[in-house]
Amino acid sequence: MTFLNQAERIAPELIALRRTLHAEPELMLDLPRTQATVLTALEGLDLEITTGRGLSSVVAVLRGGRPGPAVLLRGDMDALPIREANGLEFAATNGRMHACGHDLHTAGLVGAARLLHERREELPGSVVFMFQPGEEGAGGARIMLEEGLLEEQPVAAYAVHVDCGEALGVWSTRPGPLMASSSVMYLRLSGTGGHAAMPHGGVDPVPVAAEMILAIQAFVTRRIPVQDPAVISVTRLASNSLARNVIPGEIEIDLNIRTLSPQTLSYVRTELPAMLTALAAVHRCSLEAEFVGNYPVTVNDPAETAQVLEWLGDLHGPGQVELLDTPGMASEDFSYVLEKVPGAMVFLGVRPPQTSVNEPPAMHSATAVFDDSLLGQQAATLAELAWRRLRKASHPV
Repeated sequence: MTFLNQAERIAPELIALRRTLHAEPELMLDLPRTQATVLTALEGLDLEITTGRGLSSVVAVLRGGRPGPAVLLRGDMDALPIREANGLEFAATNGRMHACGHDLHTAGLVGAARLLHERREELPGSVVFMFQPGEEGAGGARIMLEEGLLEEQPVAAYAVHVDCGEALGVWSTRPGPLMASSSVMYLRLSGTGGHAAMPHGGVDPVPVAAEMILAIQAFVTRRIPVQDPAVISVTRLASNSLARNVIPGEIEIDLNIRTLSPQTLSYVRTELPAMLTALAAVHRCSLEAEFVGNYPVTVNDPAETAQVLEWLGDLHGPGQVELLDTPGMASEDFSYVLEKVPGAMVFLGVRPPQTSVNEPPAMHSATAVFDDSLLGQQAATLAELAWRRLRKASHPV
């Protein structure tokens, strides 16, 4: 009996769990209802369960019947502040939405726990199930690490991330950098402001801000090598003017920065504000810049990734497994775990068959739809990765 065979039996229950989670999404680090739902779903399993102190996390450890090391499996649980508009019968109505598929991640991890529990007497080691809040910007993985997530000292860590834009049933990943780092730079540009009818009487920061935005794009295309790219997006632009006839004295510009190497990030962090400060000074303005680092680059361990690709081919057929040529510029806080433990994140395509191949609704959009028919396969694959990695550790070549 394979995990895929076992998963067919519990797949309807996993789909029901996923839809319950989808209808009641919660944000950031405080997920009391989601945490309670997960704990209920794990009832009856012989697991060592701890919950977070600073966040609504759940860590469940399954001890195998045979000695061996530990492997970590992760599923994130938080949603996004998006009002759902896709017409699903189980759509959320509270102004929040599982628009990144974390409800599938959570249900899939519950399924993996159930599947491995059924065969725990044969399991050569332990499995740590990491149910994580706060992936969408709050750094929940980092907090869980601080709270002792890796006490079992796992030899490998794996995660599956679904993608509603990719073909149903296609698995993909790559060794090395998989996803970008994410950082923010806050700019405060100061002039003097003044009367809108007499701009010459003061220092107007508005046209300077416009020049800066263009200069940022030129900085990316002319100062950053394409082989080690950066993406810098202006995500917020605001002034302190409260009237239509007042030139503002200050402009605030927020930048989101994505890079694939520490070297490029360091260059952006120092050279971009230096360039913009000089540009401001030319126009008699001053500039304050604050850099806030968020998630590091998500880096798949090459050896672990090669093994995972081989196992995925065994499980699903080589035609359903894709080696990605390039990393993506989105970010993931599973990166914190992969900094400490060799492992891999893999993507699973869950685009509904009836969705347009050319224009599928984007992840993080109000119209995103995720096909949950492969939840059993997703759970079985997580279980299989842990099972095979523990057996490999117990029977090294």
